[in-house]
Amino acid sequence: MNNEKTDNACFARRVLESSTVEHRHPRTFETRGPVRPELNYVVPRTEALADFIRRVKLGRYIVLFAPRQTGKTTFFRTAMRTLSAEEPVYFPIQLNFERYANWPLAAFYRDFYQSVHKQIQYVCHARGSAPPEALSRFLENPSLNRNPQFTLHHFFEELGHLLAGQRVVLSLDEFDGIPRDALPGFLHTLRDIYLAREFTPPCPHSVSIVGIKSLTQLNYDRSISPFNIQDEFHLPNFTLTQVQELFGQYTAEVGQAFAPEVIKTLHRQTAGQPFLVNRLAQQLTEAPDIPKNEPIGMAHFLTAHQQLLSERNVHLTHLATNIRRNPRFQRHLTQILSKDDSIEFNLYDDVISELVTYGVIKNGRGGRCDIANPIYLSCILQAFKPTINGLEDEYYPQDTGDGPDAYLTDTGEIDMAGWLANFRDFIARAGFRILMVPQTPKEYVGQYLLFAYLDQGVRHIGGAMHLEVQTGRGRADLVIFHGGRKYIVETKLWQGEKSYQAGKQQLAAYLQSEGATVGDYVVFDHRQTPAPRVETEQLDGVTIRCAVIPVAQERPSTLARGPEGGWPPCRDRGGQAPALR
Repeated sequence: MNNEKTDNACFARRVLESSTVEHRHPRTFETRGPVRPELNYVVPRTEALADFIRRVKLGRYIVLFAPRQTGKTTFFRTAMRTLSAEEPVYFPIQLNFERYANWPLAAFYRDFYQSVHKQIQYVCHARGSAPPEALSRFLENPSLNRNPQFTLHHFFEELGHLLAGQRVVLSLDEFDGIPRDALPGFLHTLRDIYLAREFTPPCPHSVSIVGIKSLTQLNYDRSISPFNIQDEFHLPNFTLTQVQELFGQYTAEVGQAFAPEVIKTLHRQTAGQPFLVNRLAQQLTEAPDIPKNEPIGMAHFLTAHQQLLSERNVHLTHLATNIRRNPRFQRHLTQILSKDDSIEFNLYDDVISELVTYGVIKNGRGGRCDIANPIYLSCILQAFKPTINGLEDEYYPQDTGDGPDAYLTDTGEIDMAGWLANFRDFIARAGFRILMVPQTPKEYVGQYLLFAYLDQGVRHIGGAMHLEVQTGRGRADLVIFHGGRKYIVETKLWQGEKSYQAGKQQLAAYLQSEGATVGDYVVFDHRQTPAPRVETEQLDGVTIRCAVIPVAQERPSTLARGPEGGWPPCRDRGGQAPALR
């Protein structure tokens, strides 16, 4: 183990030292394919690399299934390159199954053998030698093409014999592309080879199966015996320390620094998802309006964040497409967003399993489902949001002609108390019509409308807004930036007095962590007999303005009214917006 750690420390040092090599052009942040240290800034992932190499040396048959653009291909190519360079006894054969999805069985196996042949030639050439003549004759043997599936086991046995003294390490990327007809026989062969290692040196010595769908999900007809020899490997997202190190490479090479708050906020918004980290880094370092002698600050980050959410990059487009694919996804995601207790993380549930496959949700605290990161949460809200909800013209009283500008003070601050009071009045005016908002589950319509209301207004006044998912499910903090100031609004559904009071404590803790002194807490009450309230409370040195807003459940003929006969209008006779108090 100590040698393995030393090996990987050397690799990490080489990657970092490459940033000091003079390049004609600086390296870049990459999102379009595998990352190359000589061309791109790269996270070495030394601990994960050491763990993976240890398993290969033990002869494990490793499986890694994770969503696209999480760095799988880069990681495995790096691992194979590192392992074979430092210990030439390991002979890497790296194949990609992506193109095979609709191939006939015989064509798949013929191409598989040809691809192995090419890889062997490539590795031998890279090592300054040629394949042994007997090996070349075997790989060119026409008999491999006559009954290819039947010869698979024999193929590996003969390959091991002809590569005597070498330990074949087979890496199969995009494994979900394997033809359905080939899957049972291929896996059974690998399993038989693994189990026979007690009697004969195995070839391959180790296998890495990499893809998106797990072997269970690929078992379409449930006829495949369990591949119970597999050693599951997890490739985590980037940690905050790794993101700091990644951006440090750029700063060392170019001289442009990132404000510490930018790196922390970027990591929090992305949860370290590799594509999102690198895409935001691209936007921040390639923007023509940010001089290289100027540090990258929060104003730059907020612009890049808005651009990311509004652009049609492949990653977020795939996310939106996948969550729209199944009508049941919206129901599950709404439940995860809206309820404190969320949904149990159960991979035997087909919907949860698919959402995990697409990278949308993860196993959170207490064995419950969580949205993977705040950027995905924003995309989910946008994906399910109707372009027109039919109530936009009623956000503000038509008799006053007011709009979002009316809630800017003379000093340029946002009057959040008045702005949210107007929202409460809008909900009361709209009444049962909010239940007619298209494509929006009624238990979530209040939170959706607040998001749409603030999003439209923030854009109008030239601000920016993003979501933060904090501890405790069923709550999302809307963080608004305007004029160099930060405003925090937490939303939640009414789930009882205990949950309501706990939400105050959670918001107070978050405000303290953000250095804010005031926050707004909006709770939507969907009960048949709601109990509206407005109150202001001092907790742990911060001010929390609370509003419990009734949400209509039925048409007016049966709609239960609150104890005061309904929600009071937000403006008094003098036309002034009362503060939340």
